[in-house]
Amino acid sequence: MSYLEIKSLSKSFGGVKALQDVDFGADKGEIHALLGENGAGKSTLIKCMGACQSYDSGEIFLGGQKLTATHPKQAMAAGIGIVFQELSLIPNLSVADNLFLGMNLGNKTSVTRKKIACKKAKAIFEKFKVEGVDPERNVETLSLSEKQTIEIVKVLSRNTEVIVFDEATSALTETRVEWLYKLVKQLQQENKIIIFISHRMGEIRRFCNVVTVFRNGQNVGTNRLDKIENDELVQMMLGRKMTGFYPEKVNTCREQIVLETKDLYFEHYLDHINISLKLGEVVGIGGLAGQGQNALLLALSGAVKAQKGEIFLSGKEMKLKNPRKAMDAGISLVPEERAAEGLILELSIADNLLLPVISKITKVGMINKKKEKELLAHAVESLSIKVGNIANPVNSLSGGNQQKVVLAKLMMTNPKVLLLYDFTRGVDVGTKNTMFTLLRQLAADGNCILFYSTDMEELVNVCDRVLVMDSGSIKADLSEDKLTEENILRASIGDGVA
Repeated sequence: MSYLEIKSLSKSFGGVKALQDVDFGADKGEIHALLGENGAGKSTLIKCMGACQSYDSGEIFLGGQKLTATHPKQAMAAGIGIVFQELSLIPNLSVADNLFLGMNLGNKTSVTRKKIACKKAKAIFEKFKVEGVDPERNVETLSLSEKQTIEIVKVLSRNTEVIVFDEATSALTETRVEWLYKLVKQLQQENKIIIFISHRMGEIRRFCNVVTVFRNGQNVGTNRLDKIENDELVQMMLGRKMTGFYPEKVNTCREQIVLETKDLYFEHYLDHINISLKLGEVVGIGGLAGQGQNALLLALSGAVKAQKGEIFLSGKEMKLKNPRKAMDAGISLVPEERAAEGLILELSIADNLLLPVISKITKVGMINKKKEKELLAHAVESLSIKVGNIANPVNSLSGGNQQKVVLAKLMMTNPKVLLLYDFTRGVDVGTKNTMFTLLRQLAADGNCILFYSTDMEELVNVCDRVLVMDSGSIKADLSEDKLTEENILRASIGDGVA
């Protein structure tokens, strides 16, 4: 028996079988990848392991002992720690307070607790080589990558035997991905079990030595990574062959300029940005994380107001006072943090999808049920959103399917300009193919798309042009033969384009 042994685990949500008699095992010193489409059962499996979710039948054993935990604290005490894809930090508390939330630090006053927490947090940061994060800072002031780093350290500080990373790298900068890689290898040397969920095949091959593939709530096979090719893994995930990871890139760009900025300036984030997007064009934004990419998309979507400069849409200067004004004008944004900025998690899938267009299907306070049904059916079908019941809360969906909901609801507004912030983060390869095919079709239909991605391969294979940002400025405009991963990287670090 493996140190971690799962036998015949099953879980259903209404009529949807999330897990069907799943067997799974992992041994100490193993870095075990879990692969599968969004909604394949990976997240449900780890939630059951961590006692965040009950299961209908089956057993979980750890070190030969049956796991009987009914609460996440009990599962962690038994030796299972999970770094979830969605953040669980409390924004208005400090980093130190979040690290030790609910723990007894032996203090009698809040002042004493704060000092003890900060001192312990600094010791933990030193142990795990975390740099650039002040334990006294409030979490809400941190970047997404820094927040994810705190989530990781929070779990590792509990000294568990099994550590699960659920899409942990998708929110990290390249530097912090490298930090996590070294950390995972150190954990392996300490004989821990690491379960690693990711849709980035390159990272899986670099981090892991064993892979298990899930499809439709079932374990469809376990292999050593050095014994199986990527094409075979993708076929196992999808249950079919996929003809290429990216759609054919057809030139659909026309001469008409749709979106244009002149000398856009915002604090120290944007330094006199001049860009133009043409009808039918897919333009990428590259560069190292934190170089102004998010600020640019926020300024164009009306979420922040640039201090200087102008924004033009189809030749007309726009005063984008807020995101609603931008959406009414035809500019929509898929934001950085879908859970905090793109969805209302407690509302149903249907309500989230209909929020941007509710006025279009409402007359004298009454919703047109026929139009509502048609819109919802089209949204779910167009992006293959896996839903058991559209009346279920959107937080019942996997992270990837939540991302589909964000994209689908914006598509219903028929935007002229679609702004995308790393919108394939945490999305499986099959869904990425669907999303990218949709983007190219939208471009062919006359829309223009501005697309930021941390994945240079995506930028090269999907975009007509890529703008590389550094220190709030556009450092390169790459297209045709110049559009390569090497040139994006060169421009990102201030080197000359080859």
